[in-house]
Amino acid sequence: MTPADLVLTPKGVRFLGKTYPCTIGKGGIKTDKREGDGATPRGIHRIVGMLYRPDRIAKPTDWAKPIGPADLWSDDATHEDYNMMVRAPYPHSHEALRRSDPLYDLVILTDWNWPYAVKGRGSAIFIHQYRRAGYPTEGCIAFRRDHLHEIARRIRYQTRLIVG
Repeated sequence: MTPADLVLTPKGVRFLGKTYPCTIGKGGIKTDKREGDGATPRGIHRIVGMLYRPDRIAKPTDWAKPIGPADLWSDDATHEDYNMMVRAPYPHSHEALRRSDPLYDLVILTDWNWPYAVKGRGSAIFIHQYRRAGYPTEGCIAFRRDHLHEIARRIRYQTRLIVG
């Protein structure tokens, strides 16, 4: 563990000497994560990318990729694109990345069950903005908007999310 890791603690996520309040999945923390259980998976997860809404925010880092109107995330465990970014039209179960609310204006991607997804083990664990303090996610880690943006500016590809 290094100071540059995002470490989930009972008080929030510790990162570079500061602790940021956050919310986790409504299903708590689980070792045996499954699709749809609402749990945040225990483990060490690498940061593998960052997405942002260019129509709403400035590019947060030089390696962030824009979210376009047709960008989706497949959560269909029966399809070959399970737990991958896909584009509309996409007839299988998916989540829109370009949302009307601000939750996915900035999304940090982890390597949970990626790039070689095990069917049913659970799709993407994102780091994103929360709805409000204390409101749980579907398994992701979520922060207050200003905290998320501060973290995004300071992380690197070698940063890990550690959920104990």
